[in-house]
Amino acid sequence: MKLKYVLVLTIFWACNEQKQNNTDQSLQQIIKADEDANTLASEIGFNNALLSVADSSFVKLGNGQLPIVGKTTFANSFDKNNDIKTITWHPVNGEVAKSGELGYTWGDWQFKTQDTTYYGNYVTIWKKQADGNWKMCLDGGNNTPNPKL
Repeated sequence: MKLKYVLVLTIFWACNEQKQNNTDQSLQQIIKADEDANTLASEIGFNNALLSVADSSFVKLGNGQLPIVGKTTFANSFDKNNDIKTITWHPVNGEVAKSGELGYTWGDWQFKTQDTTYYGNYVTIWKKQADGNWKMCLDGGNNTPNPKL
């Protein structure tokens, strides 16, 4: 009986350890996806980059505006040929659900115009797709004061 108890505990521990490893790996994947989207934004523009990594049910939250719901609606909300390429961001941290199907990243952004630089924070919720890739399902942010250097 004692051996059976030890065996069950060992199996439970191994399964839990595997879930933790999968969660850690998934967190690294969404942080990388977030960083890759930032790199893409400097090449093709902020909104185009979000569009390229958006899930079909994507929701975009913005300061002073109603949510934009759906990837198609988002695609129709901006001029694809005149997109902003001076917004940069970097994820600070994130978390992934134990199920491994949903996670979020959050971080800081910076938007430069010719005469002003704006700062803010953001949060992006990521959803794992059937093919194993992560897509944005919600993105939003806010303005903040200039960071203290």
